[in-house]
Amino acid sequence: MSTHSKIPSGLGARRDRTVQEYQHDTYKLRGKLKEPTVCTECRALYHKGRWTWSPKPAEAAEVVCPACLRIRDKYPQGLLTLSGPFLADHKEEIMGVVQNTETKEKSEHPLSRIMGYEQQGAALVFSTTDTHLPRRIGETLHRAYQGALGIHYDEGEQFVRVTWSC
Repeated sequence: MSTHSKIPSGLGARRDRTVQEYQHDTYKLRGKLKEPTVCTECRALYHKGRWTWSPKPAEAAEVVCPACLRIRDKYPQGLLTLSGPFLADHKEEIMGVVQNTETKEKSEHPLSRIMGYEQQGAALVFSTTDTHLPRRIGETLHRAYQGALGIHYDEGEQFVRVTWSC
């Protein structure tokens, strides 16, 4: 009798599992910061384990937040590409939607910011400091104007590319 027949189904060592590799993110904090801590560039406050837009306490430590580091290094975590004939005809209106969505998101999550944008031919390409903001902007534009929305997360969800065309 083999040893495999003595082990009930579902028990025993699995030999077919995949091992997740460690994902290195230079901008992720290595540990908890001393509380309270304030960003020296944007004045966001790290308190109770999260970044907020609260006033700076007198005894706060100082550090540069991950979003400001990404902006300084020009190293985005997401790209949003807008294109199509509708964009050309309604550029100011669409830019307003993008800015309003970023303002709302940034008020709740200080590390969600647009780093900048550039015109590439007839398309606009926005770079962001996180993976959630480009998706939210793309979904907002898709709900408002329809069109084609594409969302692609790179391996490990460390980078996102969102495209909207109308």
